[in-house]
Amino acid sequence: MAELEIVRLSEIQSKEVKWLWYPYIPSGKLTIIQGDPGCGKTMLILYLASLLSSGSPLPSEDSSVKREPCTVIYQTSEDGYDDTIKPRLERFTKADLNRIVFIKEDKCSLTMLDERIEQAIIQENAKLFVLDPIQAYIGHNIDMNRANEIRPLLKKLGDIAQKHNVAIVLIGHMNKVKGGKSSYRSLGSIDIPAAARSVLICGELKNEEGVRAAVQDKSSLAQRGKPFAFKLDDDGFHWLGEYDISPEELLLDGFKRKTDKDRAKDFINETLSEGAVEANIIYKKATEQDLSKRTLDQAKAELNVKSFKEGKVWYWKLI
Repeated sequence: MAELEIVRLSEIQSKEVKWLWYPYIPSGKLTIIQGDPGCGKTMLILYLASLLSSGSPLPSEDSSVKREPCTVIYQTSEDGYDDTIKPRLERFTKADLNRIVFIKEDKCSLTMLDERIEQAIIQENAKLFVLDPIQAYIGHNIDMNRANEIRPLLKKLGDIAQKHNVAIVLIGHMNKVKGGKSSYRSLGSIDIPAAARSVLICGELKNEEGVRAAVQDKSSLAQRGKPFAFKLDDDGFHWLGEYDISPEELLLDGFKRKTDKDRAKDFINETLSEGAVEANIIYKKATEQDLSKRTLDQAKAELNVKSFKEGKVWYWKLI
C-alpha cells in the first residue's frame, strides 16, 4: 500500500502556461487533432513542423517575434517517410529536415508506453512530439474504448509532456456516426479527448474545392482560438487564415451555414441589383426576413453600398 502524502497548495509555486502555438497547442500538455481521413490533419501538422524546425513564425503570430528553431519528432504508421513524408516536407521551403526526426520501428513497433518516446524527447531536446494516428500506438492488448485501459496510457504521455515541457500532439481519426456532439465522434473512449487540454477538429469543405477548415473544439487553458482554413492542391499547402464555421457544421456536412450577416449581404445585393432603393423600404423588407437593423448596417459597411439623399429621402445604391 502506498504511503499517504498530503500536499498543501500553499506549498506549490504558481507558474504560467507556456505555448508552442497560442492558443491551439500548449507546451507540456496533450493536444488532439482529429478528423475524417483525408481532411488535412497530417498536412497541417507537417506545415507547423516545417515552421518550427526553422524558427519561423507560426500562423497568426507576430512576424517580428523571434523563435528558436526546434526539433520535432514525427511518428507515423500510415505513410512512408521516404515516399510521402519527406517529399511533402520538401515542398515547404522553410522546413529544416535535420530537425525533423522519427524513431525507427523496423525491429520493434512503438507504443504509447514505450520508454523510447521519453528517451528520444530528451536526446533530441524536442519541443513537439507527434503520434499519427493515435490508434496505431495504443498497443495490441489495449481496447481504446475502455476508459480503464486507455487512461494509464494518456497519463503516461501527459506526465512526459509536463516533465520535459514538450507539446505532444495525437492525430486521431473520427468515427462515422453523424450528428450529435463533436466530442462523441472521437474514436475510442471519451477519456481520450478528455485527457487533452486542446482539441482541434479538421474537416473538408464541400462547397470550396481543396479547402479544409479547423475548429478548436476544446480549450482548457485559454479562450478558444478562432477557426481557420487552409487549401491543399497540386502546389501544396496554402494558409488561408480565419474562417467562420462551427464544429457541428464542419462535421455534419462540411458546409458553412450562413450567418445573419451573410444573409443580410445576400439580401442587400438582391434588393439593390436593379438600382437605388429607399433606405426605409430596405429596412422594412429586412425586418420581414428576420434581419435586424444592426445586422443590415454591418453588412452594408462591408459591401460597396453608397448612401445618398434626395430631398428628405435616403437611398442605398450599389457602387
